[in-house]
Amino acid sequence: MKYLHTMVRVTDVEASLKFYRDALGLQVVRQSEHEAGRFTLIYLAAPGDEEAQIELTYNWDPENYTGGRNFGHVAYAVPDIYAACQRLMDHGVLINRPPRDGRMAFVRSPDNISVELLQDGPALPPAEPWISMPNTGAW
Repeated sequence: MKYLHTMVRVTDVEASLKFYRDALGLQVVRQSEHEAGRFTLIYLAAPGDEEAQIELTYNWDPENYTGGRNFGHVAYAVPDIYAACQRLMDHGVLINRPPRDGRMAFVRSPDNISVELLQDGPALPPAEPWISMPNTGAW
C-alpha cells in the first residue's frame, strides 16, 4: 500500500493557490481540467516530498461546502516553525494557534481546512511575538 493524496474541495482556485502554493510553500505537481465532468484538479506537494500530495478539487458549478472542521486537518513538518508562520502572516494568513511552544501551529485555508504545522525535530526555544500571541478562532 502507498499513500497517494488527500483531496479537499475548494471554491476559489486563485485564493487556494495563494494559500497552499504562495503562503504555505507547496509546489504544483500537476493540474488538469476535466470539461466533461466540469472540474479542475490541482495536485500540490511539499518540495522534496512529491509523493505525498494534496489534491485541490474545484467543481465549476458552484456548491456550498460545509463541515470543513469535521474533516480534521492536514499536517506538514517545517524546518523552522517561526519562519513558516511569519511567511504565512506576510501573505495575510491568520495564525489561529500560534507556535507558543516552538513546536506546533494551526492555520486555515480559504475553504476553512485546518492545516497543522509541526517543527521538524526538537521544539525551537519559545520566542516573541509567538509567546504572547493568543489563539484566534477555531483551529
